[in-house]
Amino acid sequence: MWQALLQSLTGGNTSALARSISLVENEYAGYLNFLESLPPGKGGKIIGVTGPPGAGKSTLVNGLITELVGQHYKVGVLCVDPSSPFNLGAVLGDRIRMSSWYLHPQVFIRSLATRGSIGGLHPKIIEITELLKAAAFDYIVVETVGVGQSEIEIAGLADTTVVVLVPEGGDEVQTMKAGLMEIADIFVVNKSDRPGADALVRALQLMLSGAFRNRKEEVPIIKTVAQEGTGLKQLVANIQLLQDNMQVNDKRTWLLVEKAWQMIQQRRMTDISRVKLKTAIEKESGDGFHLFRFINSFLKSGSC
Repeated sequence: MWQALLQSLTGGNTSALARSISLVENEYAGYLNFLESLPPGKGGKIIGVTGPPGAGKSTLVNGLITELVGQHYKVGVLCVDPSSPFNLGAVLGDRIRMSSWYLHPQVFIRSLATRGSIGGLHPKIIEITELLKAAAFDYIVVETVGVGQSEIEIAGLADTTVVVLVPEGGDEVQTMKAGLMEIADIFVVNKSDRPGADALVRALQLMLSGAFRNRKEEVPIIKTVAQEGTGLKQLVANIQLLQDNMQVNDKRTWLLVEKAWQMIQQRRMTDISRVKLKTAIEKESGDGFHLFRFINSFLKSGSC
């Protein structure tokens, strides 16, 4: 089964890609060997799009698809949504703005649930992006859940990270954690036709020239109105310029370290069963339930 699936996947079969993602997501028997048999990841530049809720990330991604498809590229899009803590299914999943692309031969779109991941990404996001690379996608756009400042996890995945902000969030920039500022390869001030856009640009420039002046590379700040397509050509040009000039450097090495770290961490957690954990908590929980004592006892018992 796996060999036939691999041949279909590398041949660009969309159904094979969708099935591969589902099997990897659900850790179907043999999926690790299947991942090892994938061709080495070449091409398939990853664009991470992150930022606070309401910044217009989905509309911006829709615009990126338009520009990249217009240049005859094959584009894969992974939209990471919050998930229910009860059934781990996606809570949002309403990608109405991208609906016109679902049947397009050059585009593949998949919504993924975070499944409890606190970093704004899917626990199998690295594996899934490698599947898209194997399916010969030129660009892979990953839109994160938009949970805020904990989204710096995207830096361990994307070749280029785009942080999207809006004029109304100008005050938030003043209290923005250093992590989110440091991961941005490009800042986008979306909805820039609204009052306060220029002030937000100046605030970003001030921050970048102040606390982050030690950064060797200049961070572009691009104003867009994604709903109207304004500024998207400039954004794509900047993304492509950064990716074309990407070399093996310290940052690139650390991105690979981060990917390896996350995957090793996940493998070491594979023997932890949520079902067994739930059963154990049901037996122990009550008015005197002590979470930390329970965790220590659970781990020592080896009944994971």
